[in-house]
Amino acid sequence: MKRLLYGICAGAMLAALPAWSQSLQLAHNAAPGNPKAEASNLFAKLVAEKTDGRVIVAVGESAQFGDDVEALTHLRLGTLAFSANSQGTTSGVVPEFGVVGLPFLFEDLRSAWTVLDGPVGQELAEAAEARGLVLLSIWDNGIRHVSNNVRPIEKPEDLAGIKLRTPPDRMTVDIFEELGASPTPLPFSELYIALQQGVVDGQENPLMNTYSSKLFEVQKYISLTAHKYETTPLFASKIVFDGFSPEDQAAIREAATEARALNRQMSMDADSTLRGEMEAAGVVFNEIDPAPFVEMTGPVYEDWREEFPELVDLVREEASKAGSGS
Repeated sequence: MKRLLYGICAGAMLAALPAWSQSLQLAHNAAPGNPKAEASNLFAKLVAEKTDGRVIVAVGESAQFGDDVEALTHLRLGTLAFSANSQGTTSGVVPEFGVVGLPFLFEDLRSAWTVLDGPVGQELAEAAEARGLVLLSIWDNGIRHVSNNVRPIEKPEDLAGIKLRTPPDRMTVDIFEELGASPTPLPFSELYIALQQGVVDGQENPLMNTYSSKLFEVQKYISLTAHKYETTPLFASKIVFDGFSPEDQAAIREAATEARALNRQMSMDADSTLRGEMEAAGVVFNEIDPAPFVEMTGPVYEDWREEFPELVDLVREEASKAGSGS
Protein backbone atom coordinates (compact mmCIF):
# COMPACT_ATOMS: atom_id res chain seq x y z
CA MET A 1 0.00 0.00 0.00
CA LYS A 2 2.82 2.44 0.86
CA ARG A 3 4.53 1.81 -2.48
CA LEU A 4 1.22 2.44 -4.28
CA LEU A 5 0.81 5.75 -2.43
CA TYR A 6 4.36 6.79 -3.28
CA GLY A 7 3.69 5.99 -6.93
CA ILE A 8 0.50 8.03 -6.85
CA CYS A 9 2.37 10.97 -5.27
CA ALA A 10 5.12 10.83 -7.88
CA GLY A 11 2.57 10.59 -10.67
CA ALA A 12 0.72 13.56 -9.26
CA MET A 13 4.00 15.51 -9.09
CA LEU A 14 4.57 14.95 -12.79
CA ALA A 15 0.93 15.48 -13.77
CA ALA A 16 0.84 18.86 -12.00
CA LEU A 17 3.54 20.20 -14.33
CA PRO A 18 2.69 21.70 -17.73
CA ALA A 19 2.09 19.02 -20.35
CA TRP A 20 5.03 20.26 -22.41
CA SER A 21 7.58 20.20 -19.60
CA GLN A 22 8.49 18.08 -16.60
CA SER A 23 10.87 20.07 -14.37
CA LEU A 24 12.65 17.69 -12.01
CA GLN A 25 15.52 17.96 -9.55
CA LEU A 26 19.00 16.43 -9.61
CA ALA A 27 20.88 16.42 -6.29
CA HIS A 28 24.63 16.16 -5.74
CA ASN A 29 27.11 17.23 -3.06
CA ALA A 30 29.99 18.57 -5.17
CA ALA A 31 31.26 22.12 -5.39
CA PRO A 32 31.16 24.12 -8.64
CA GLY A 33 33.89 23.09 -11.05
CA ASN A 34 34.10 19.53 -9.74
CA PRO A 35 33.76 16.87 -12.48
CA LYS A 36 30.56 15.65 -10.82
CA ALA A 37 29.11 19.16 -10.89
CA GLU A 38 30.11 19.84 -14.50
CA ALA A 39 28.76 16.49 -15.70
CA SER A 40 25.48 17.10 -13.85
CA ASN A 41 25.07 20.44 -15.58
CA LEU A 42 25.81 18.87 -18.97
CA PHE A 43 23.35 16.05 -18.25
CA ALA A 44 20.59 18.58 -17.54
CA LYS A 45 21.37 20.46 -20.76
CA LEU A 46 21.40 17.29 -22.86
CA VAL A 47 18.17 15.97 -21.36
CA ALA A 48 16.38 19.20 -22.30
CA GLU A 49 17.78 19.03 -25.83
CA LYS A 50 17.14 15.33 -26.40
CA THR A 51 13.55 15.47 -25.10
CA ASP A 52 12.74 18.70 -26.99
CA GLY A 53 12.11 20.43 -23.67
CA ARG A 54 9.66 17.84 -22.35
CA VAL A 55 11.98 17.07 -19.42
CA ILE A 56 13.76 19.92 -17.65
CA VAL A 57 16.29 19.09 -14.93
CA ALA A 58 17.17 21.57 -12.17
CA VAL A 59 20.59 20.83 -10.66
CA GLY A 60 21.17 21.43 -6.96
CA GLU A 61 24.92 21.48 -6.32
CA SER A 62 26.67 21.44 -2.94
CA ALA A 63 23.79 19.46 -1.35
CA GLN A 64 21.23 22.20 -2.06
CA PHE A 65 18.59 19.50 -2.55
CA GLY A 66 19.84 17.44 0.39
CA ASP A 67 22.94 15.40 1.15
CA ASP A 68 23.56 11.99 -0.39
CA VAL A 69 21.67 10.06 2.28
CA GLU A 70 18.61 12.29 1.92
CA ALA A 71 18.83 12.08 -1.86
CA LEU A 72 18.75 8.28 -1.84
CA THR A 73 15.74 8.28 0.48
CA HIS A 74 13.83 10.71 -1.74
CA LEU A 75 14.75 8.82 -4.90
CA ARG A 76 13.24 5.66 -3.47
CA LEU A 77 10.11 7.55 -2.43
CA GLY A 78 9.75 9.16 -5.83
CA THR A 79 10.02 12.69 -4.44
CA LEU A 80 13.39 13.33 -6.14
CA ALA A 81 14.07 12.47 -9.77
CA PHE A 82 17.86 12.20 -10.08
CA SER A 83 21.02 12.06 -7.97
CA ALA A 84 24.71 11.95 -8.81
CA ASN A 85 25.46 10.14 -5.59
CA SER A 86 28.54 8.87 -3.79
CA GLN A 87 29.58 5.24 -3.87
CA GLY A 88 30.04 5.09 -0.11
CA THR A 89 26.59 6.41 0.68
CA THR A 90 25.03 4.30 -2.05
CA SER A 91 26.50 1.15 -0.49
CA GLY A 92 24.33 1.80 2.56
CA VAL A 93 21.29 1.11 0.35
CA VAL A 94 22.85 -1.08 -2.34
CA PRO A 95 25.70 -2.83 -0.49
CA GLU A 96 27.01 -4.41 -3.69
CA PHE A 97 28.46 -1.00 -4.64
CA GLY A 98 30.89 -1.33 -1.74
CA VAL A 99 32.71 -4.16 -3.52
CA VAL A 100 34.00 -1.72 -6.16
CA GLY A 101 35.99 -0.04 -3.37
CA LEU A 102 38.07 -3.08 -2.40
CA PRO A 103 41.55 -1.82 -1.46
CA PHE A 104 44.19 -1.45 -4.18
CA LEU A 105 41.89 -3.19 -6.69
CA PHE A 106 42.54 -1.16 -9.84
CA GLU A 107 45.83 -0.19 -11.45
CA ASP A 108 44.47 3.08 -12.84
CA LEU A 109 41.30 4.91 -13.83
CA ARG A 110 41.00 3.33 -17.27
CA SER A 111 41.15 -0.15 -15.76
CA ALA A 112 38.32 0.76 -13.39
CA TRP A 113 36.19 2.13 -16.21
CA THR A 114 36.72 -1.00 -18.31
CA VAL A 115 35.47 -3.14 -15.44
CA LEU A 116 32.49 -0.94 -14.63
CA ASP A 117 31.34 -0.75 -18.25
CA GLY A 118 31.13 -4.55 -18.43
CA PRO A 119 29.42 -7.35 -16.46
CA VAL A 120 30.19 -5.72 -13.10
CA GLY A 121 28.21 -2.63 -14.07
CA GLN A 122 25.27 -4.79 -15.11
CA GLU A 123 25.32 -6.59 -11.75
CA LEU A 124 25.28 -3.23 -9.96
CA ALA A 125 22.40 -1.97 -12.12
CA GLU A 126 20.30 -5.00 -11.26
CA ALA A 127 21.05 -4.66 -7.55
CA ALA A 128 20.12 -0.96 -7.64
CA GLU A 129 16.84 -1.55 -9.46
CA ALA A 130 15.81 -4.06 -6.81
CA ARG A 131 16.07 -1.15 -4.33
CA GLY A 132 14.02 1.30 -6.39
CA LEU A 133 16.92 3.00 -8.20
CA VAL A 134 17.58 3.13 -11.95
CA LEU A 135 21.33 3.25 -12.65
CA LEU A 136 21.59 5.60 -15.63
CA SER A 137 25.39 5.65 -15.80
CA ILE A 138 28.48 5.04 -13.70
CA TRP A 139 30.44 8.27 -13.49
CA ASP A 140 33.84 8.63 -11.87
CA ASN A 141 34.83 9.74 -8.37
CA GLY A 142 38.52 9.00 -8.68
CA ILE A 143 41.29 7.16 -6.89
CA ARG A 144 41.49 8.25 -3.28
CA HIS A 145 44.39 9.54 -1.21
CA VAL A 146 44.87 10.45 2.45
CA SER A 147 45.39 14.00 3.73
CA ASN A 148 45.92 15.04 7.34
CA ASN A 149 47.41 17.63 9.69
CA VAL A 150 49.56 15.32 11.85
CA ARG A 151 52.31 13.84 9.64
CA PRO A 152 52.99 12.44 6.18
CA ILE A 153 51.67 8.89 5.78
CA GLU A 154 54.61 6.86 4.45
CA LYS A 155 53.87 3.48 6.06
CA PRO A 156 50.76 1.98 7.69
CA GLU A 157 52.09 2.70 11.19
CA ASP A 158 51.88 6.43 10.43
CA LEU A 159 48.08 6.17 10.50
CA ALA A 160 48.03 5.08 14.15
CA GLY A 161 45.94 7.42 16.25
CA ILE A 162 44.91 9.65 13.35
CA LYS A 163 41.23 10.51 13.42
CA LEU A 164 40.32 10.18 9.76
CA ARG A 165 37.03 11.28 8.29
CA THR A 166 35.50 8.69 5.98
CA PRO A 167 32.19 8.59 4.13
CA PRO A 168 29.40 6.61 5.80
CA ASP A 169 30.78 3.57 3.99
CA ARG A 170 31.58 0.21 5.54
CA MET A 171 34.29 -0.62 3.00
CA THR A 172 36.30 2.52 3.74
CA VAL A 173 35.90 2.02 7.47
CA ASP A 174 37.05 -1.60 7.11
CA ILE A 175 40.15 -0.51 5.19
CA PHE A 176 41.27 2.07 7.72
CA GLU A 177 40.53 -0.09 10.72
CA GLU A 178 42.90 -2.67 9.25
CA LEU A 179 45.49 0.09 8.69
CA GLY A 180 45.26 1.27 12.30
CA ALA A 181 43.60 4.67 11.84
CA SER A 182 40.51 5.86 13.70
CA PRO A 183 37.88 6.12 10.93
CA THR A 184 35.16 8.68 11.64
CA PRO A 185 32.17 8.69 9.26
CA LEU A 186 30.93 12.21 8.57
CA PRO A 187 28.85 13.83 5.81
CA PHE A 188 30.97 15.50 3.16
CA SER A 189 29.10 18.78 3.62
CA GLU A 190 30.46 18.98 7.19
CA LEU A 191 34.04 18.05 6.35
CA TYR A 192 35.72 21.42 5.79
CA ILE A 193 34.62 22.81 9.16
CA ALA A 194 35.47 19.54 10.91
CA LEU A 195 39.04 19.75 9.55
CA GLN A 196 39.29 23.46 10.29
CA GLN A 197 38.20 23.02 13.90
CA GLY A 198 40.24 19.86 14.50
CA VAL A 199 37.22 17.60 15.01
CA VAL A 200 39.07 15.20 12.70
CA ASP A 201 42.76 15.15 11.78
CA GLY A 202 42.39 14.19 8.15
CA GLN A 203 40.30 12.73 5.38
CA GLU A 204 40.56 10.66 2.19
CA ASN A 205 39.38 11.76 -1.24
CA PRO A 206 40.54 12.01 -4.83
CA LEU A 207 42.57 15.13 -5.56
CA MET A 208 39.69 16.67 -7.52
CA ASN A 209 37.42 16.65 -4.45
CA THR A 210 40.16 17.85 -2.10
CA TYR A 211 40.81 20.74 -4.47
CA SER A 212 37.29 21.78 -5.55
CA SER A 213 35.97 21.81 -1.98
CA LYS A 214 39.11 23.67 -0.80
CA LEU A 215 39.97 20.99 1.76
CA PHE A 216 43.66 21.58 1.00
CA GLU A 217 43.31 24.95 2.73
CA VAL A 218 42.95 23.14 6.06
CA GLN A 219 45.36 20.22 5.48
CA LYS A 220 49.16 20.13 5.74
CA TYR A 221 49.96 16.79 4.12
CA ILE A 222 48.62 14.76 1.19
CA SER A 223 49.92 11.21 0.91
CA LEU A 224 49.34 9.52 -2.44
CA THR A 225 48.06 6.27 -0.98
CA ALA A 226 45.73 5.37 -3.89
CA HIS A 227 44.08 3.00 -1.44
CA LYS A 228 40.76 2.62 -3.26
CA TYR A 229 38.68 3.69 -6.24
CA GLU A 230 35.15 5.07 -6.15
CA THR A 231 32.37 5.70 -8.60
CA THR A 232 29.72 8.38 -8.85
CA PRO A 233 26.56 6.45 -9.72
CA LEU A 234 23.98 8.60 -11.52
CA PHE A 235 20.56 7.39 -10.43
CA ALA A 236 16.98 8.06 -11.39
CA SER A 237 14.10 7.27 -9.12
CA LYS A 238 12.47 4.12 -10.50
CA ILE A 239 9.07 5.51 -9.59
CA VAL A 240 9.72 8.70 -11.57
CA PHE A 241 11.61 7.02 -14.42
CA ASP A 242 8.83 4.52 -15.05
CA GLY A 243 6.53 7.50 -15.66
CA PHE A 244 8.52 8.69 -18.68
CA SER A 245 7.73 7.54 -22.21
CA PRO A 246 10.11 4.97 -23.71
CA GLU A 247 11.39 7.71 -26.02
CA ASP A 248 12.26 10.01 -23.11
CA GLN A 249 13.75 7.17 -21.09
CA ALA A 250 16.13 6.45 -23.98
CA ALA A 251 16.98 10.14 -24.30
CA ILE A 252 17.78 10.40 -20.57
CA ARG A 253 20.06 7.37 -20.72
CA GLU A 254 21.86 8.82 -23.75
CA ALA A 255 22.38 12.11 -21.91
CA ALA A 256 23.80 10.26 -18.91
CA THR A 257 26.30 8.37 -21.08
CA GLU A 258 27.43 11.51 -22.91
CA ALA A 259 27.88 13.40 -19.64
CA ARG A 260 29.92 10.47 -18.33
CA ALA A 261 32.58 11.14 -20.97
CA LEU A 262 33.05 14.70 -19.67
CA ASN A 263 33.12 13.54 -16.05
CA ARG A 264 35.74 10.88 -16.68
CA GLN A 265 37.98 13.11 -18.77
CA MET A 266 37.88 15.86 -16.14
CA SER A 267 38.74 13.31 -13.44
CA MET A 268 41.75 12.06 -15.38
CA ASP A 269 42.93 15.60 -16.10
CA ALA A 270 42.61 16.54 -12.43
CA ASP A 271 45.12 13.96 -11.27
CA SER A 272 47.79 15.42 -13.55
CA THR A 273 47.19 19.13 -12.87
CA LEU A 274 45.97 19.73 -9.33
CA ARG A 275 48.97 18.52 -7.36
CA GLY A 276 51.08 21.48 -8.49
CA GLU A 277 48.40 23.98 -7.54
CA MET A 278 48.05 22.55 -4.06
CA GLU A 279 51.81 22.34 -3.57
CA ALA A 280 52.00 26.02 -4.50
CA ALA A 281 49.54 26.67 -1.68
CA GLY A 282 51.90 24.98 0.80
CA VAL A 283 50.59 21.41 0.94
CA VAL A 284 53.32 18.77 1.25
CA PHE A 285 52.88 15.69 -0.96
CA ASN A 286 54.56 12.30 -0.58
CA GLU A 287 54.52 8.95 -2.39
CA ILE A 288 54.21 5.58 -0.62
CA ASP A 289 55.42 2.03 -1.07
CA PRO A 290 52.04 0.28 -1.43
CA ALA A 291 53.26 -3.23 -0.55
CA PRO A 292 52.81 -3.06 3.26
CA PHE A 293 49.43 -1.35 2.84
CA VAL A 294 48.26 -4.05 0.45
CA GLU A 295 49.39 -6.77 2.86
CA MET A 296 47.60 -5.22 5.85
CA THR A 297 44.31 -4.81 3.99
CA GLY A 298 44.18 -8.42 2.78
CA PRO A 299 41.58 -9.39 5.43
CA VAL A 300 39.14 -6.90 3.88
CA TYR A 301 38.92 -9.13 0.80
CA GLU A 302 38.28 -12.19 2.93
CA ASP A 303 35.50 -10.51 4.92
CA TRP A 304 33.69 -9.14 1.88
CA ARG A 305 34.01 -12.39 -0.04
CA GLU A 306 32.09 -14.15 2.71
CA GLU A 307 29.16 -11.80 2.06
CA PHE A 308 29.39 -11.37 -1.73
CA PRO A 309 31.43 -14.34 -3.00
CA GLU A 310 30.33 -14.25 -6.65
CA LEU A 311 30.58 -10.47 -7.03
CA VAL A 312 33.98 -10.22 -5.31
CA ASP A 313 35.33 -12.98 -7.55
CA LEU A 314 33.87 -11.30 -10.65
CA VAL A 315 35.30 -7.89 -9.76
CA ARG A 316 38.76 -9.32 -9.05
CA GLU A 317 38.75 -11.34 -12.27
CA GLU A 318 37.63 -8.37 -14.39
CA ALA A 319 40.13 -6.05 -12.69
CA SER A 320 42.94 -8.50 -13.37
CA LYS A 321 42.01 -8.72 -17.06
CA ALA A 322 41.70 -4.93 -17.36
CA GLY A 323 45.06 -4.39 -15.70
CA SER A 324 46.77 -6.84 -18.01
CA GLY A 325 45.29 -5.16 -21.06
CA SER A 326 43.58 -8.34 -22.23
